[in-house]
Amino acid sequence: MTPLQLFDPASSTYTYLLFDEVTREALIIDPVDQQIERDLAILREQGLKLLWTLETHAHADHITSAGQLAELVGARTAAPSGCGIHTAAMQLKQGDILRFGQEQVTALHTPGHTAGSMSFLWRDHVFTGDTLLINGCGRTDFQSGSPEALYDSLTQVLFGLPNATTVWPGHDYQGRTRSTIGAEKLSNPRIAGKSLAEFRAIMDGLNLPRPKRIDEAVPANLHSGLRHDAGGAELTHPRPAAGYAGDVSPELAYRWWTSGEAVLVDVRTDAEREWVGFVPGAVPVAWKQWPGMAMNPTFDTALQAAVQLAEPKAMKVLLLCRSGVRSIAAAKRATELGLVAYNILEGFEGDPDDHAHRGQQGGWRHRGLPWRQN
Repeated sequence: MTPLQLFDPASSTYTYLLFDEVTREALIIDPVDQQIERDLAILREQGLKLLWTLETHAHADHITSAGQLAELVGARTAAPSGCGIHTAAMQLKQGDILRFGQEQVTALHTPGHTAGSMSFLWRDHVFTGDTLLINGCGRTDFQSGSPEALYDSLTQVLFGLPNATTVWPGHDYQGRTRSTIGAEKLSNPRIAGKSLAEFRAIMDGLNLPRPKRIDEAVPANLHSGLRHDAGGAELTHPRPAAGYAGDVSPELAYRWWTSGEAVLVDVRTDAEREWVGFVPGAVPVAWKQWPGMAMNPTFDTALQAAVQLAEPKAMKVLLLCRSGVRSIAAAKRATELGLVAYNILEGFEGDPDDHAHRGQQGGWRHRGLPWRQN
């Protein structure tokens, strides 16, 4: 069995999908936000239940879809503890094991490209992110990079694996898909046979251009790719969006709802409302449900029934989820059903720790709007 290798042309990023052939449980390594529809289609076609999303590091050239996958299919997020991705459900340390069915991957701390970078070992395969590339390695001139740490990661950790171990890199810009530890030890021009001093001189002399998307990508990736961009401030008017009527702040949604202009629909699961809290009076119509966060087959009919029971002037439908991801998908579906649908930015919960750090407020329950806990 070999991993399913997927490619994002815009960033030359490789994403890897691994799964247990019996249980169909799966994990994904370094997913890309612009490829989420592709990845969701593959999960559906293959009948896979995604348990984990893994990051090799906080990327500077693309934005991860990890947070979206957690929302849409119920996966758990995992990231290296040294990368500062505090939204990840599991903070990985050296030797940690993630299981999916009868399969497992082991986390290897391989710093140097960034201080927290990790590689993942599965059977006789290793997924090296930007640490080890085919005939190359990751740069060390930003994001806490270190030629000395990378040299140790390459020579002591990765090159300590059996020569036959297949290397699956995080990127390749020349169409190459894989290598082996033995081949890289023998012929990688940056590291093969090089002393630390020689390696440091090579890395210090690269003079590579700054990644084009670094200012956008790194902050987003530190929050699992969920870019909460309401800015913490109230939107006095809806913000246009593709595929549905628009985005609204929680405050504007509350005004519309309490004035009778709109129906408030909570698309979180029953379990989420039970565990986290709910908005009294909101109509519960789950977009997805456990097990496996499968599409709720009664969503269409339940949503239409909720709208029909509303006051005649309630012409708008407001969709609320945990952080504002599922509600976008639900708003698009509601629009297809002929409804005037809006997504509530930040959702019910948002990320209060992040917003406190940035002087912002988080989701519905952190803004003084009514909610209750069971």
